[in-house]
Amino acid sequence: MKLSYFHSSESVPTLLEPAQGGPDAAVVIDVLRATTTIAWSLQNGAEAVEAFADLTALEAAAAAWPAEQRLRAGERGGQRLEGYDLGNSPLAVTPERVGGKRIFMSTTNGTRSLAAVRSVPLLLTACLPNRTAVARRLIERDSQEVWIVGSGWEGAYSLEDSLAAGAVAAAAIELAVAPHRGIACANDEMLAALALWHQWRHDSETCLRSASHGQRLIGLGNHDADFRCCAAVDSLTIVPIQAEPGVLRPS
Repeated sequence: MKLSYFHSSESVPTLLEPAQGGPDAAVVIDVLRATTTIAWSLQNGAEAVEAFADLTALEAAAAAWPAEQRLRAGERGGQRLEGYDLGNSPLAVTPERVGGKRIFMSTTNGTRSLAAVRSVPLLLTACLPNRTAVARRLIERDSQEVWIVGSGWEGAYSLEDSLAAGAVAAAAIELAVAPHRGIACANDEMLAALALWHQWRHDSETCLRSASHGQRLIGLGNHDADFRCCAAVDSLTIVPIQAEPGVLRPS
């Protein structure tokens, strides 16, 4: 398995079919907080999370869904959009709130990264809480060319997403004990992310808080519980997987 890391949707190369050298699997990461929120939404019983880069498209899709079976989650700049049911906090997606419902979600960065690799045959989302579960799923599916895509911040590099990319790679290396399941870092960005994980693996929350987006969230108010949730390594075994374009379901 060859792992490549791209720090944002803007850094993703032109997609090719797997037969032409393109990825047969992609993993999207937005630690603070979209992919953490997606994982916890599905863990807590949401029927699906449907992701949108564009709010107009979200509104149209949500309007076609039964009102009692939908929630709209909108976030820009770290804050919930006015008039939306949810923002982008994993703490808000409780079983009582999301059970049996479809969440129509648009965030500043994470849902844009999902859109960038939507056509890849196997599309998963990862966060620190489910990093080992995602690595295990990639190995079970015998994925050969894997692109890990961070969400960054409006195209810029993100420390916390790179940390999680390294965490997924480290888990894959630990799991791939059979000789025929060798794991290779295919670009320098992946090697750097792996080194970052080894530096911070025993104190992931401090890394998240130190990152520029962590500092941004701190400036917006008290997000201590969100930081703890997003930094909780291997606290989930659920793996969100794209079941149809833009629609993530638990697996």
